Amino acid sequence: MRAYGQLTIAQLRLFGRNKQVLFFTLFFPVFFMVMFGYLFSNNGSLGIYGGLIDLDQTTESRALVTAMDQQKEVLKLDRETPQEEAMEKLRQGDNQMVIVIPKGYGEKLKAAMASPETAIAEHGYVEVYYDETQAQKSGAALNAVSQVVDGISKSFLKYNPVVTIEPKGIESLNLKYIDFLVPGIVAMMIMSNNLNGVAGQIASWRERGVLRRMQSTPLQASTFIAAQITARLILNGAQALILLLIGSIGFGTQMNGSWALLLGFVIIGTLAFMAIGFIIAGLAKTPESAGPIAGFISFPLMFLGGVFFPIQSMPAFLQPIIKALPIAHLSTALRQIMNVGAGITQLWSEGLLLCAWMIVAFIVASFTFKWE
Repeated sequence: MRAYGQLTIAQLRLFGRNKQVLFFTLFFPVFFMVMFGYLFSNNGSLGIYGGLIDLDQTTESRALVTAMDQQKEVLKLDRETPQEEAMEKLRQGDNQMVIVIPKGYGEKLKAAMASPETAIAEHGYVEVYYDETQAQKSGAALNAVSQVVDGISKSFLKYNPVVTIEPKGIESLNLKYIDFLVPGIVAMMIMSNNLNGVAGQIASWRERGVLRRMQSTPLQASTFIAAQITARLILNGAQALILLLIGSIGFGTQMNGSWALLLGFVIIGTLAFMAIGFIIAGLAKTPESAGPIAGFISFPLMFLGGVFFPIQSMPAFLQPIIKALPIAHLSTALRQIMNVGAGITQLWSEGLLLCAWMIVAFIVASFTFKWE
């Protein structure tokens, strides 16, 4: 136990003495946060996302769905999600609108087409639920829907409104892009510090003979690894707190969930990426090769893992791969805790997958790790 404490303190002192590494491991996450935060501070979330629910399922309603699909440059509508789930996403700020084609839409449209007098009193309508707190996005979305509906009205019965929209405002969590960004930056920092940092440090110690000298002492490998884990958990926790404070003070980011649960995912994420770092350290023969290997892995993950952009905006063929990445689950969990206030019952799948990555990676690392 004494050796474990001394090694932990020694590792923390190494971090403290290496001012250059300490500066850049914190500077770059803060730099990305400030740069993207200011660039997109007035733009809200990226893209106009929503749900399209067809409750009528008639020829007329399907024609309207087809017309909506032609606006995919502006509206990115999900037709698979049930109405209740789509509305919940709207309340949480993940959607900007939900379009509902009610039952009876087709019959009212036929009646309106049959008689101009009927069209005035009885016409088809489309319910459009929108986010009142995102005026710019909601306005653009309502305008796009209105164009589609007007086009259908004109094609069926000249200029008489046989189809109208019924806007219904819903107040969401009023999330800004910086609220989306900060949890992703924290996840990126955890990944970079542990994947790149562990791989480079262990490979360097092996080349300099530090690990060989440790092996010749009564020190057990488990004690050495435990001290490494503890020191990096303390470092990651402190850096994550600094980032969150900068985000809160500088940009007014939200924290709607449990700090304890957030810390729990910081710990799981640290352990998972540390294990991957140990694998790279075992495979890399020199410190010079450890850096490029770690960079080759971490750089794509930075952009594919939902750090800067929503995962749902990625190409469909990449979605299954992205959803298997540890960075995707870590950024999603941190974002759900901070932005939505989600609890463990909503995030158990993310926690389970991160734990699976951690366990499998540590098992692999136990076979690839070398003292010399």
